Amino acid sequence: SDAGPASWKRRPHEVSAAIDAVLADARFAPLLQADRVGAYGMSAGGHTMLALAGGRWSPAALRDQCLAHLEEDFVTCVGPTTTSLNGDSLDGIKLSLARWVIGWKLDDPTTYGHTDARIAAVVAGVPHAAAFDLATLATPRVPLGLITARKDVWLVPRFHGLAVVEACAGCDWLVDLAEGGHGALLSP
Repeated sequence: SDAGPASWKRRPHEVSAAIDAVLADARFAPLLQADRVGAYGMSAGGHTMLALAGGRWSPAALRDQCLAHLEEDFVTCVGPTTTSLNGDSLDGIKLSLARWVIGWKLDDPTTYGHTDARIAAVVAGVPHAAAFDLATLATPRVPLGLITARKDVWLVPRFHGLAVVEACAGCDWLVDLAEGGHGALLSP
């Protein structure tokens, strides 16, 4: 129910809390090497992984990206709702309303991030990345693997996964699914 920046602020802390819980459980603690934890996330979970790799983001950065590229990255900016741009006379109204809501809801210039020294490597699948300062991902604090899907219409690759690939010379581009969409990383 808290999609977007509200949950993005919590998610990295929740990963750290999950590691704490595993380490506190006598059944699972022996299975985890506490200083060499690997983490994986896709979509908003990919956003979490970028933060855990040392990336810094802000709601205002997402606002700026959305206002600059609203028509091209509409689903990212308004959410995967039944509202879409159809090339009809209502598109102008939808765009105007979206710009107003985006300007109002994403008016937070605070920069957010979270690191956990126990996390030694992360993989971000089709990450939501438009809110990140890509310079903070140029040299991640841990090895960062990326998975992209070229036909992703929810998170347009050039604004998200491919933007991180381009900014991060030391990242491992693990998979580039030429025919994959956003859900290509999910089980059938």
